[in-house]
Amino acid sequence: MTQPSTNRLTPGRPGPLGVSLTADGVNVALWAPEAEAVFFCLFNEQDGKQDEHRIALPYRQGGIWHAHIAGVGPGARYGIRAAGPHRPRDGLRFNVNKLLIDPYARALDGPLRYDPLMAGCVHGPDDDLLLDERDSAPVVPKAIILGPPSGPDPAQNRPGHELSDLVIYEAHLKGLTAAHPEVPAELRGRYAGLGYPAVLEHLQSLGVNAVELLPVQAFIDDGFLVEQGLRNYWGYQPVAWFAPEPRYAQHDAAAELRTLVHTLHEAGIEVILDVVYNHSGEGDARGPTLNLRGLHNTGYYRLLDDGRHYVNDTGTGNTLAVHNPMVLRLVMDSLRHWAEYFGVDGFRFDLAVAVGRNEQGFDARGAFFQAIRQDPVLSELKLIAEPWDLGPGGYQLGHFPYPFAQWNDRYRDGVRRAWRGDGLEQAKLGARLLGSADLFDHSGLGPTAGINFLSAHDGFTLHDVVSYAHKHNEANLENNRDGHSENFTDNLGVEGPTEQEEILTARSQRVRGMLTTLLVSQGVPMLLAGDEIGNSQQGNNNAYAQDNELGWIDWSAPDRKLFSYVQRLIELRGRLPLLRQRNFLHGQTRGDGHPDVSWLRPDGSTPSPEDWLDPEFRSLAVVLRGVAEDPRGEALPGAVLIVLNLGAERDFYLPPASADQPWQLEVDSARPEANGTAADSYSAAAQSVVVLSNGCY
Repeated sequence: MTQPSTNRLTPGRPGPLGVSLTADGVNVALWAPEAEAVFFCLFNEQDGKQDEHRIALPYRQGGIWHAHIAGVGPGARYGIRAAGPHRPRDGLRFNVNKLLIDPYARALDGPLRYDPLMAGCVHGPDDDLLLDERDSAPVVPKAIILGPPSGPDPAQNRPGHELSDLVIYEAHLKGLTAAHPEVPAELRGRYAGLGYPAVLEHLQSLGVNAVELLPVQAFIDDGFLVEQGLRNYWGYQPVAWFAPEPRYAQHDAAAELRTLVHTLHEAGIEVILDVVYNHSGEGDARGPTLNLRGLHNTGYYRLLDDGRHYVNDTGTGNTLAVHNPMVLRLVMDSLRHWAEYFGVDGFRFDLAVAVGRNEQGFDARGAFFQAIRQDPVLSELKLIAEPWDLGPGGYQLGHFPYPFAQWNDRYRDGVRRAWRGDGLEQAKLGARLLGSADLFDHSGLGPTAGINFLSAHDGFTLHDVVSYAHKHNEANLENNRDGHSENFTDNLGVEGPTEQEEILTARSQRVRGMLTTLLVSQGVPMLLAGDEIGNSQQGNNNAYAQDNELGWIDWSAPDRKLFSYVQRLIELRGRLPLLRQRNFLHGQTRGDGHPDVSWLRPDGSTPSPEDWLDPEFRSLAVVLRGVAEDPRGEALPGAVLIVLNLGAERDFYLPPASADQPWQLEVDSARPEANGTAADSYSAAAQSVVVLSNGCY
C-alpha cells in the first residue's frame, strides 16, 4: 500500500458493494442513504499504535457512497465511519465515533468480543438517547483486503451427492476437534483440525457424506456473555456475512477454510453451512454499533415505534429486514460468495421463518424464496430451513417451498415420545417412519423435504436423551431457566451417570434402537456429532456458551461398539435404496400386485384404527417396497421388513418371502451380533428394532 498522500480519488462505481480490487487500487461502495458523510479508514501499525487515515467518499448514487482509491491493495486493513443525524426516536443512530465493519468485508484481522467502547449510546437518564462519543477503533477488528485466491478451487471438486443419499453429520467446527487426542495441539479447534487425517478417517469410516457446520461467519461474543466470563460458542451472533470466523484460523481464515472444503470434497464429504441472516450481533437498542446500525439503521432492520425500537422475532434483540431489496441483495451476495469462493455445497438457514417474512408476515412466495429459486448457483445447492422463529405465526414446518428441505422437529419429538412409552398415534410414529407425508406431501415435495434427527446442537445429546429426565444448564449462569423444558427424555431410572449395569444396558439398547429408527426412516437423516461415540454434555441442553470441555466432544473414552453399530446402519441405508425413496409411500398397488407399503401386527394381520389409538399397542412391523412409479426410472427390487417392538419380547409373523427365499436378517438393535435368515417368524426382543430384507440384491 502506498502512503496515504498518494491515494488519489476518482468516482469509481456504485457496485459491487464493499471493497473490490482493481488494477491500481480498490473500488469502495457502501449503502448508507441517510448518512451525511461516509469515510473509508485505512489503518497502519506505528510504534504499537494504530494510525488511522480517513478518506471521505465524495460520490453518491442511489444511496450508495462510492469512490475508486488508488494505491490500496491486498493486505490493507480498513474500517468504515458514517456521519449523520443521531435521533434514535426516529431510528437514526449515526455515530461517527464508532468504527464500523464493512458488511461485505471478506476477512477480519481478529475475532469480535464485546467492549463498552462499542456502545453507540450512553445509557443515561434518557435511556438510549445520548450519543456515546468514545472512539471504538481500538477494540473493533479491522477488515482485510484479500488478494486473488491461491491453491485448489473447492468449487471444482464437489461430490454432488443426491439429497436422498445424504447422511448429514451436524458438528461444531471447534468442538469436533478441540479435545481430539490424535489432532496436533496447534490444529485442535481450527479449520485445519477438521481436515486432519484422523478426523477425516473417522468421518469416512462412519459413512457420513455431508458435514453441517455451525456458524463460521464472523460473529461477536455478545455483552451478556462477556460480563459473565463466557463466550459465544455456537456463533449465532453474526457481524460480517462474507468473512470466515478468525478464531478458528491459524493464520489466514479464508485460505484455511477453502483448503478445508477442498479436502472434505476429496474425501467425498459435502459441506453445508449453518448461516444466520435473520438478525445481527448488534442486538437491541442498547447493543453495540458495529456496522448495520451505524450505516443505515432504518433500512437494515425492522423497527417499531417510529424507529425507536426493534422488532424481535428472533429473540436476539433485532430482526433483519430481508424483504428490503438492498438487504436481500446482501443476503444473496453473501450466499453466492460462500458457494463460489469457498465451494460450500449448501446452507442451513437459522430461524428461516424470519428470513422469509415481510411486514405482513411469513410468505412462502416472498422475495427471498423467489430470489433463491431463480438463482442459477444457489438453486442447485442443498437448502435447509429451520422452519420457525419467535414471531407471530412463527412455526411453519411443511410450508417452505421447493427446493428447501426442513428440519423436522416433529420427527425428533415423535420418535423420542414413542421410545419413552407414549402411544404410537400420539407420536405419529407411522407417519414419521414413512417421511412425514402429513407435513410434506404437497406442492411436489417428497420425503427428502424432511431432515430427520433425534438430537442436534440445540438440545440434549442422544446419550443424554436416555440419561436425564430434566435439563441441567447451571453452567450457563442463568439459574437453569434457559433451554427447552419439555424434551421427551427418559433417564431409565437414575438421573445422570450411574454404575448400575442394568440401567446402562437399557440405555445402550435404547440408543441403538433410536438410531436404527432414524436410519431406516424415509427422509434425510442427520446425526449430531459425537452421538456415534456416546458423547455427553452432562444434561446441558443449551450449551451455546460452553466453549470448553462441556461443549466439546469428549474423545477420551469413545463407545467403539456403538460406533461400529452406527457404521453398520449407515452402510445398510446406502445399500438398500428402499430405505431412501424419493416419493411417498401410500399403500398403492404396484404392477406386481404388492402394495408399496403395508403395516402388520405381530400376528401378521393389518392394524385397525383402534389399534393405532390403543396406548398399549406398541409392537408392529412395516413392509417397504418400491413406489408404484419410481422417479429413478428403475424398479427397486425386493422388500424390506422393519419390526418395531417398543413393548415386551414377542414373536412376529413374517409374510411370505419372494422367490421362496427366506428373509435375511440385516440388523437387530437388541442383538447387534445376530445374523442369519428367518422363514416364518422372528422373536423380537423388548425395546428393539429389527430389519430384514428379501430380494434386494
